[in-house]
Amino acid sequence: MGKVSDQVPLLLKKEDEFDHLNKIPLWVSLTKLILKVIMWLIFIAWATFIFFSPTKFTERLQEKIILATRETIFGTTGSIFLISSFPIFMIAFLAIIRLALSGEDEPQVKKTAKAPNFRLWTFPVLVDGPFGVVTAAEMIGIILFSVYIVWAIIMYTIQDVDLLSLFHVHSMKDKSVVLLEITGLRFGFIGLICLAFLFLPVARGSVLLRAIDIPFEHATRYHVWLGHLTMALFTLHGLFFVIGWAMRGRLVEELIDWKNVGVANLPGVISLAAGLLMWVTSLPGLRRKNFELFFYTHQLYVVFVVFLALHVGDFIFMTTGAGIFLFMLDRFLRFFQSRKTVDILSTTCFPCGTVELIISKPANLHYNALGWIFLQIRELSWLQWHPFSVSSSPLDGKHHVAILIKVLGDWTEKLKGNILNLSVEQSENEPLLQHKRKITASVEGPYGHESPYHLTYENLILVAGGIGISPFLAILSDILHRINDSKPCLPRNILIVWAIKNSDELLLLNTVDMQAICPLFSDKLNLEIQTFVTRESHPSLEEGKTPKAMHTTISPGFKGCRMSSLVGTGNVVWSGLYLMVSTIGLVITVALLNIFYIIPFNVNYWWYKGLLMIGCMAASILIFGGLVIVLWHLWERKTSPKEEPREDTSNKADFLQQNEQKNFGEARFVNNIRYGQRPDFQEIFGSHAKSWGSVDIGVVVCGPPTLQSSVAKECRRQNLQRRDHQAIFHFNSHSFDL
Repeated sequence: MGKVSDQVPLLLKKEDEFDHLNKIPLWVSLTKLILKVIMWLIFIAWATFIFFSPTKFTERLQEKIILATRETIFGTTGSIFLISSFPIFMIAFLAIIRLALSGEDEPQVKKTAKAPNFRLWTFPVLVDGPFGVVTAAEMIGIILFSVYIVWAIIMYTIQDVDLLSLFHVHSMKDKSVVLLEITGLRFGFIGLICLAFLFLPVARGSVLLRAIDIPFEHATRYHVWLGHLTMALFTLHGLFFVIGWAMRGRLVEELIDWKNVGVANLPGVISLAAGLLMWVTSLPGLRRKNFELFFYTHQLYVVFVVFLALHVGDFIFMTTGAGIFLFMLDRFLRFFQSRKTVDILSTTCFPCGTVELIISKPANLHYNALGWIFLQIRELSWLQWHPFSVSSSPLDGKHHVAILIKVLGDWTEKLKGNILNLSVEQSENEPLLQHKRKITASVEGPYGHESPYHLTYENLILVAGGIGISPFLAILSDILHRINDSKPCLPRNILIVWAIKNSDELLLLNTVDMQAICPLFSDKLNLEIQTFVTRESHPSLEEGKTPKAMHTTISPGFKGCRMSSLVGTGNVVWSGLYLMVSTIGLVITVALLNIFYIIPFNVNYWWYKGLLMIGCMAASILIFGGLVIVLWHLWERKTSPKEEPREDTSNKADFLQQNEQKNFGEARFVNNIRYGQRPDFQEIFGSHAKSWGSVDIGVVVCGPPTLQSSVAKECRRQNLQRRDHQAIFHFNSHSFDL
């Protein structure tokens, strides 16, 4: 693949235009920088306080803060909230302002440095192991968390031995029991610290994730890691107490004990049992064999959280309050978005067992080409939600979004069967049955990266396995639209490496009409596709003939049922108001509860106050957050355009039908198809590194874990063996694996 040297003057001119388009007012840039610095200072101060919490200095400092603030109407609960949860809310509020300053209309594409450089987030360190592919930045986080756990256990153990003298116990058995119970208490506290982080990664539209540009498919991994750690600590917490109670001969009595003042044991047992059930069913082997069991048992998180609050009471529960409250906010907003049914404008069933759905969306719902949506088909299941990467660019049309679904399990088999049945009914001209039988879709999202990082590399290598080509079709379409419209876009050299099992999957490439999007794209974009058909040794189709895809229009006319814009990654101002108003509502609700109920009636039962705190969280979201959602919905209805989406999708089926009979050897791009081979990443990466020279090469992989590991291993090898004036490979994963 040669260089496009004749296009250099043109490209330089385009980059100058991009710089002009990306020009941001100085006061905006300065304000964003100041906000970013303040956010980092707050986080570092909060994390430092947590890290040194096992020391006596920090304990005394915390006692002073509590003594200085507990005389307010919020009492000790307010003091713990101020120490543990308030910094998180402050960071979230500042993040909202920063995101609002960034704007939503056109993503900022920053020009890469002239010389290639390494980046912590894209340098794979660990490739094979229990954590999967781990980048340098993630490795630093894992090390810091591990150091804190070890440090806390050592410091608390030293303190626990010193505390034994205060209990006036003399026999070795009594000393062992006391030491077991104190150690169990310490494990419980460390588990609460981990729990404070546990719910943050699974708040899909969280402003915190958007602020640091971590998409939910990456954040889910952190939730998994933290979940294992948290449950291990809580299990040790419970186990140490159980052993101590058994040694005292009071095991049954303590297990069913429900104290009014102090920690209530029975709710803790119930909470731990729910957590253990979630933990066991989430282990990789059982989760893969029976995903539905994992999914349904994971709904026990409600039992886990509620009974945890009953177990520890309100003020200890507020140690984890921020993360749980932000998750509740996200879950409530997702509930509102998913209540709306959505029009499926058309479907396509490909011979390879892949289904394309084109879903109606409002014009003001923005996303980038590396987006994800969660889909529910109520005719198949009322509880199951499945994530799918978007296969269309936001520039393909304002009123629709497309996804590709590979038929792999029971749910997808039923979906394809329903679509084929509807197709037969339409072909037989049975309009009555058509109206009775339809597919009703509900959607959550879109989610994904806050910024389109695929636009920040001049050189891209996209590695896909099977249906993993879906997001790369969106990337390719996005880049072609931007080149054609002279919008900010850096990629000029693109290599797509696609590994498929059978040649009938090749038809998926024709879902992107490159020539129609950008007629002269070959003059401005150096595109090469290398396809590896692993289970066929030679072409199995007759020359000039390809299997036909089945096209269906399900909805008999557009009924105006688009995806809801009520999503955390949607309008920054409204989603920010939703968070701020709900948080202020929580403070008001707790204050009113204390003034008119808890203080006048001298309510001091720990478990009851913990339950009231959960109630205050739910009430503030329902009342204050619900009010913002209603106003947001009314504003969306008033400002959203009334156009029908026909101009976006009317020629989609015609385009596919026209291109089905095209020979792939005559495609509008360089497509090297190799049969009976697997990609040799060492040869592919090495040859293109020499061809492209000393540049940053963005590598994006979407496929099974084995493919990700292979690509990450080669990126690491190329970078470690790199010499001067050679390329640096930046590893990025776009795969979602629960």
